Amino acid sequence: MANRHTIVLMQTSQNRATRTFMDYESISQAMDGICALYERKLKELNPAIREITYDISDLYNFIDGLADMSALVYDHSIQAYLPYDRQWIKQKTLQHLKKLASQR
Repeated sequence: MANRHTIVLMQTSQNRATRTFMDYESISQAMDGICALYERKLKELNPAIREITYDISDLYNFIDGLADMSALVYDHSIQAYLPYDRQWIKQKTLQHLKKLASQR
């Protein structure tokens, strides 16, 4: 499960030109990437604040505020990518952040 190539597809606004993707070697790295994307956005919106904190509901609001977000995860058993929706991404980011918190 750990080394499953993951492509995150997203569209930040209704403008189709904002469609993009991010490519990761694992689901865990993809969740890190989504969190980093949100953290960059927070820093952009709050340049004067040195230490920014947020909770899971803030991250969920960011994900829900995007025009679209989904993931394609490679499944070795069928040698194909399986699609996952925004809700799955939110579940996986929560699991990922809980795992990181328990390691501290």
